[in-house]
Amino acid sequence: MELRQLEYFLAVCQELHFTRAAEQLGIAQPSLSQQIRLLEHEIGTPLFDRIGKKTMLTEAGRTLQHHCYNVFHELAEARASISELQGLGRGTLKIGALLSVVNYLLSGAAIAFNQRYPKIELSVLGLRTGDIIQGIMKNELDMGIVYLPTAHEELVTVPLQQEELVFAVPAAFTFMEEMTGTDSVCLDWLERFPSVLLPESYHLRQFIDSKCRPLGFTPKPVIEMTTLESIVQMVAKGVGVTILPKTYLAQVSDANITVFPINQPSMVTEIGIVYRKNKHLCAATRVFMEQLLSTVAHQ
Repeated sequence: MELRQLEYFLAVCQELHFTRAAEQLGIAQPSLSQQIRLLEHEIGTPLFDRIGKKTMLTEAGRTLQHHCYNVFHELAEARASISELQGLGRGTLKIGALLSVVNYLLSGAAIAFNQRYPKIELSVLGLRTGDIIQGIMKNELDMGIVYLPTAHEELVTVPLQQEELVFAVPAAFTFMEEMTGTDSVCLDWLERFPSVLLPESYHLRQFIDSKCRPLGFTPKPVIEMTTLESIVQMVAKGVGVTILPKTYLAQVSDANITVFPINQPSMVTEIGIVYRKNKHLCAATRVFMEQLLSTVAHQ
């Protein structure tokens, strides 16, 4: 059993399609199929069920997939430990962060880190909570910034800060007359007016929906958008209202949008740092975490 074969196997697990996996790996599809057959022969059992054009993992395949992640995790740990012997003079650091915090929270920490350790290749990717956790478990990310709590038992969480969610409404909307003299609004305004929200697969949308249920309604946005920037644009153009983190909207500062606090119920989420349990935290990861915590503490 070779590491190359395990790498090929994981690519097929991810794509569940031999041709796409071969393209991802940059090899010919027949070569990939041959390596998988050799791996199956070595193990003594099929790893994939091939039903028509569909490819699915067998029970043995799922078991091997789990152990493959552990194998590559240990290899990454070995590389990190060896690299640490060379200090912070070189290396890489990959961070997955919520789209809402990339600019206002991570930019300062990233600039300070780069100034101190310019030879460390730092990558900050704006992703969803689920994608960040998946990236950490696959050893594609060193750490992440996600919404808490997360029930994943293989992750360590470090609380970072709380985020207040607020209403953002078009400044030119006719119903703004109703808001004259209003300091805050109730969450049921989301039912009264057209809204633009993230899709239901996003953690922030799920949090909003969970707060609406006790009030007897489920949000039905006129448009769902996958980026905060596009939602803000829709609100500024008068399409509808939305709910976003106050800190993000303060950073955007659009004159065509008016922000109102939500008083019933309180809308506060928590974000935090996550990394894989039992993972050797290289010097670069530890230093960046310390820089980020310091940045938050002095905001």
